[in-house]
Amino acid sequence: MKNQLSPDHITLLLKGLKTRFEKNSQRHQDIQWENVQAKLEANPEKLWSLDMMEETGGEPDVVGYDKNTDEYIFYDCSPESPAGRRSLCYDHEALEKRKEHKPKDSAVNLAKTMGIQILTETEYRELQQVGKFDLKTSSWIQTTPEVRKLGGALFCDRRYDTVFLYHNGADSYYAARGFRGSLRV
Repeated sequence: MKNQLSPDHITLLLKGLKTRFEKNSQRHQDIQWENVQAKLEANPEKLWSLDMMEETGGEPDVVGYDKNTDEYIFYDCSPESPAGRRSLCYDHEALEKRKEHKPKDSAVNLAKTMGIQILTETEYRELQQVGKFDLKTSSWIQTTPEVRKLGGALFCDRRYDTVFLYHNGADSYYAARGFRGSLRV
């Protein structure tokens, strides 16, 4: 069946996620791994998405818990924008607009394929509260329809111990710009 992992692969993935969880307790105080693991085991399609996050260099980790929806929140916590998700324009419209030197995909397309959401500006800033990320790279973030309608897209990075929000043409792409995702389980 599509988007399913083998039992052995699930065991390895859970082991890696648990190790990262234990090493980075400052990201998820008052959250118990056993509860996270139980949710993951009950949602195998989410395990597949987490594996995709892992495979593309995202280093997903728990960054919160939403009491209203009873969901654990994972963000990509790799020090830099995930290496397997760089050199992408913003969305499919931007990809189609490029006539020459098209990138292999767009951030929005790849996120959808992976079953994750691109971080919003608020989520990106929340992530920066639990660590220092994108000190050398940048990450596309969800862009408002108003900005997108005018051909632009938004991205963030961290420089000078400050999180910056920028804009660029949605069809642009750079080796140092990717995207970070979120997944709720």
